[in-house]
Amino acid sequence: MAFPNNTMLRTLFLLVLVCAAHAGGKAKESSSAPAGGGGGSCDGGTCDITKMGATAGGKTDSTKAVQEAWTSACGGTGKQKIMIPKGDFLVGPLNFTGPCKGDVTIQLDGNLLASTDLSQYKGNWIEILRVDNLVITGKGTLDGQGPAVWSKNSCAKKYDCKILPNSLVLDFVNNGEVSGITLLNSKFFHMNVFQCKDMVIKDVTVTAPGDSPNTDGIHMGDSSGVTISNTVIGVGDDCISIGPGSTKVNITGVTCGPGHGISIGSLGRYKDEKDVTDINVKDCTFKKSTNGLRIKAYEDAKSVLTASKIHYENIKMEDAANPIIIDMKYCPNKICTASGGSKVTVKDVSFKNITGTSSTPEAVSLLCTDKIPCSGVTMDNVKVEYSGKNNKTMAVCNNAKGSSTGCLKELACL
Repeated sequence: MAFPNNTMLRTLFLLVLVCAAHAGGKAKESSSAPAGGGGGSCDGGTCDITKMGATAGGKTDSTKAVQEAWTSACGGTGKQKIMIPKGDFLVGPLNFTGPCKGDVTIQLDGNLLASTDLSQYKGNWIEILRVDNLVITGKGTLDGQGPAVWSKNSCAKKYDCKILPNSLVLDFVNNGEVSGITLLNSKFFHMNVFQCKDMVIKDVTVTAPGDSPNTDGIHMGDSSGVTISNTVIGVGDDCISIGPGSTKVNITGVTCGPGHGISIGSLGRYKDEKDVTDINVKDCTFKKSTNGLRIKAYEDAKSVLTASKIHYENIKMEDAANPIIIDMKYCPNKICTASGGSKVTVKDVSFKNITGTSSTPEAVSLLCTDKIPCSGVTMDNVKVEYSGKNNKTMAVCNNAKGSSTGCLKELACL
């Protein structure tokens, strides 16, 4: 989506954590969150939420039981497991704060249903802070129950809108894993990864209607060593958004659609944003998404930053709109001014073996600025054809410097 970027997210969706200004502040731990203390009882390192008072059926509030299970598991040494068995469990906001004494696995075999009472939320739905070696796995679902509250989202009309709760927020988590689970119908973002290191997200399904507002699949920012693989995402906004400060990101085997594509940015909206570098996207498929491979930055950027060493390879487009787009004049909701001086540099971007069909005549759009042109852009075997009958396949390359090899002649604009 167009926002919030990493710095704004630091302000808007980490409300429970008390942030300074997706503008340079650092999140602080909530004084109300458990921090590795004891409580409740677990059997041999396994905390079954039903044995701690959780009731299946999706009607009875089980927040207290799940929160107590976390407190017990986080306070235990060695390997600890929180069991969420099959069934539907209704829960409000959950705050899982470390550091923990041992390594915690959340085994999600059942479904957690988020409360639709917005008055319960001071921030997000499930917030996990400062926990190392965390594993969230299983075949269950985190159901944000977004349809009940999407009508209260005014962000399409007002940029500085009230942000609804994100479903799963991981902050300052190192060596973590999220695997196998489904994230469904988040009220806002489905997953956010902020200031994390060495995160693995694999075999995950993220689902929301294509017209659901701001339901980004996976957003990351100020994080390094994030790997996303074999994941299916169909949402109402970016399938994956890579915010400022992201480095060493590897995305493979992702299917995107519906959604707004795999996006880097938006960049430059706030002061003190950090560079984006070493991003690799391979073996992915885009199905009727409204964008494919996208880099977006504000022309009147507030930050001086660089996006570089970005590589896309073996990508299949199936009637995706805007399959390849670098948009250095990104301006949602008319909040920026064209007279602003560009401060974002995009360089060393390669597109290799990008094939399939486009639902828009412009299969390639490199819309860079004359003040800071894009440089080192290479296109190798880019063969994406317009699937319609009323126009022809086209490429638009403005202020982009690089080379084209083995591409459709209509796309060889570098």
